[in-house]
This record gives sequence, structure tokens and C-alpha cells, in this order.
Amino acid sequence: MPGMNGQWLGRYTGTNSGTLVIELDDMGTHYEGQVFAYDDNVAQPSAFAPVKTPDKEAAVHLRIPLSPIDHRTGDPTTWNQLAPIFPNTVFPVYADVDFDFAGDTLKVGWKTNIETSGSAEITRSKADAPSDYQPLSDVTDWEHFKGHANRLEHRRHIFRGQPKLARLRTSFHRTGRADLSRFLREDIQTLHRHLSSRTSHVFNLNIPDENGAFFNLVQHHGYPTPLLDWTYSPFVAAFFAYHHFTNSEAARADAQAKVRIFQFDQRAWRAKFTQFPRLNSIRPHFSILEFIAIDNQRLIPQQSISSLTNVDDIETYIHSLETPQEKYLQIIDLPLNERPRVMKELSVMGITAGSLFPGLDGTCEELRERFFDL
Repeated sequence: MPGMNGQWLGRYTGTNSGTLVIELDDMGTHYEGQVFAYDDNVAQPSAFAPVKTPDKEAAVHLRIPLSPIDHRTGDPTTWNQLAPIFPNTVFPVYADVDFDFAGDTLKVGWKTNIETSGSAEITRSKADAPSDYQPLSDVTDWEHFKGHANRLEHRRHIFRGQPKLARLRTSFHRTGRADLSRFLREDIQTLHRHLSSRTSHVFNLNIPDENGAFFNLVQHHGYPTPLLDWTYSPFVAAFFAYHHFTNSEAARADAQAKVRIFQFDQRAWRAKFTQFPRLNSIRPHFSILEFIAIDNQRLIPQQSISSLTNVDDIETYIHSLETPQEKYLQIIDLPLNERPRVMKELSVMGITAGSLFPGLDGTCEELRERFFDL
């Protein structure tokens, strides 16, 4: 049965109202993570609290210490540091919190030492459910896709190809983990120590460009991260949608089997929403970022661009910010059985494993496609 672990994101009400984010990891015998309460009133400080349950019971009562979040840095701090900025505000020291977990719902209620209170009832993320987006009805095969792609404004959109008809979700969140503070504190630091002997460049993680480049490097080598890979090229995205299969698998597949390509209006999104190059202690965000290619020869040929997010259910988050007049995300589903034609035409375009994955692996994959997957 699903546990309390994962990301819980929803609205809270009470003395104040705002957005509540709870990130809990399953530690075997208990849950551990962090809670953020982002006040709707931006003139008021938001709050952070570490959480560690004594066990894995469904009902838990905890007294947890509270820290304000410094709006200038985005990091938790002490009230003494922020009090001069908020002269008429009293910030609580702790909160008595009740967690009540049942099925796919988490109820949270609290009362602080200064008698402020609040509550929230949050439904589990739908990130592993089928997409709520409907595929474009006029782009249903490879021929229509090529025409659609060629009509789009150049470099306005970015694309992502997936072999499965799954929602957008980062590899980090697909593991079931949610505590990004732990990821930054343990995973990234350990990766940095182990990989520094194997890269020609020692990444300085305190420099945003190098930190992003390091994330991108480990992502491309299979480590789960809160990044998603995108490309400016719709045809590179098509390659990634199809290349996990062989022609013989495509021939045996059900006639209704599809692969998926996401199309995202990154230009409109970036114009309207601030893009953040950080993960922790910050309001939910989905940010489009471009990283420098340090020790990563794949970025340029793949026309790569990345998204960074602290949100598990990305599609619901994007959809919540769309309007009837402003749509950002679209999905395109193409028949799997068209793979032989698609891969042949992509090869003529110069889009092959050898060109996208410089090195021995890419060359061998390209030649395997040529000589064995007939």
C-alpha cells in the first residue's frame, strides 16, 4: 500500500492562507523530510520546518521547530536576522502539528506557540496517473507531424520524446523520493566527491552555471535528478520517442500502440513566469534553463535544453497556470508501427545515435540499427 512518502502540495487556510508543500522520504522505519508554508501575503515571511516521524503510523502528532525563509536568499534563517525587516510581525518558535494519513489523502492541522493555526487537506499527487492532456487531434502520424513541426515558429517551442504515454515527471520523483534538501545535501555532494576523479573539470557547485552543468552531466549518465531533458528540435525529440524500440518490436506491437512527444511554449512561459535555478526553500516552480557543456559532448548535437523543477506533478502545475487564451503544453502521440520509416528519414536528416551520442556507444548503436534492425 502507498505510504505517506512523496510530495504533498496544496492549499492551507487558517490565521493565514497560502501554499503548503510537504516532502517526505520513506526511511524504512519512519518518514523524514521538510515542510514549507508559503504565505499568500508576500509581505509576510514564509515558514520552513524539518519533519521526522517516530514511526510509520497513519496518525502522527509532532512538535516541530519553525524557521522563517529569507525572501532575499530563499533559505531558512533565524528570526533575529529577519525581524528588522518585519517590525510589526511576531514569528512563532514552534508548532504542534497533527498528520492524519488515509489512502490518498493527508490531513494536516497545526497550532503555534503564538496561537496562530491552520489546516490543509491534500490529495496525493497524480503524477503516476494518465495525462489529463488530450493529444493533438490533427497530428496523428509521421507525415502530419513533419508538417506541423515545419509550421512552428523557429525555437519558440521545445520538445521531449518519450517511449511511454506517461505524464511529465522527473527521474528523481519517479523513484518515490521527495526531500530535495536531502538530495542536495547527500546525493549531489557524494556524486561530486566520486565523479571529480573521473571528469577533466572539477565542478564548483557554488557557481550556478557549473552546478547546473554538473546536474546535467549526471542526468545524462543515468542518475535520477529533478531535471527533464528537452530539445529545440522536434525531430530529435521524435528520435528519442522511437529509439528505445526495435523495428521488429514495432512490427509486433498493437496497432494502437503510440509514442509521445511533448511540445512546450518555452518563450511564452519564460516571458510570464520567473525562472529559478534552484530547488530548495522556494515556491513551486517549473523553470527552463540552458547549461554550459562541461564534459558533456551530447548537449550541442541534441540541441539540448533542460527544465528544473521542485514539483512532482508537473502537468497539473502547468495546467493550473494555463488559461483558455494561453496554452503552454501540448502532447502529440504517434503510431509506434511507423518506426522503420521514421528512423530512416531521421537518419537522412543526420539524426542518428552516432550523431546524438558522440563516442563508442552511439556509434555502435547506430551501426546495430543499420545492420541488425532491418
